[in-house]
Amino acid sequence: MKIYFNHPCSVLRFAMVTLLLFLSLAIFPADVLAHGVTEGDKGFIQESSGIMILPFIYLGAKHMVTGYDHLLFLVGVIFFLYRFKDVGIYVSLFALGHTLTLMSGTLMQISVNAYLIDAIIGFSIVYKALDNLGAFQQWFGFQPDTRIATMIFGLFHGFGLATKILDYQVSADGLVTNLIAFNVGVELGQLLALGVILIAMGFWRRSERFSRQAYTAQVLLMTAGFLLTGYQLTGYFIA
Repeated sequence: MKIYFNHPCSVLRFAMVTLLLFLSLAIFPADVLAHGVTEGDKGFIQESSGIMILPFIYLGAKHMVTGYDHLLFLVGVIFFLYRFKDVGIYVSLFALGHTLTLMSGTLMQISVNAYLIDAIIGFSIVYKALDNLGAFQQWFGFQPDTRIATMIFGLFHGFGLATKILDYQVSADGLVTNLIAFNVGVELGQLLALGVILIAMGFWRRSERFSRQAYTAQVLLMTAGFLLTGYQLTGYFIA
């Protein structure tokens, strides 16, 4: 299912509002815009050494459940998926992507600027909202492969996780086991969050108002993605 921009002026209005929101970002200090890391978790990881499976599973699950950028992207991915088979395929592709780059990025010490990678993650939300609105068919006359796009953005999401782990300066003692545990936690957190989202979506879809509210929901999702992208880019330039 796709929904479409009904009038060209709706795109213009949205672009003007988004531009104003971007300009307002200049009033925020850089530390406010940086990706959030609790001092307690950061301190625990930096002071830990050796194999600690359960704590790292907990940290991975906590990161995913509280990672609003990851959750917003998942909402966009499953918004118009009605069969559990399709949900499973897309979520598995996303999980495969971020698992590959989480593991390889951390073990190979591939560090990407946290602000830039988080800006790309924010843009992934914008992309998915546009895809749900049918914008690519409307504007360019073709439909990108949504499965490939989901996996590609999963790769970027994984690099975001790897960048944060490298920033924590995790001890090399027990690193591989702890990293696997962290990834298991991420997947468990994703399944937990996905379950809640699917239950809420199930009730919403049975409402007569769903078809009328779906367009607004995608515009709000896109706005959130633009704001997240703007926050990170602002942080990158002024930090």
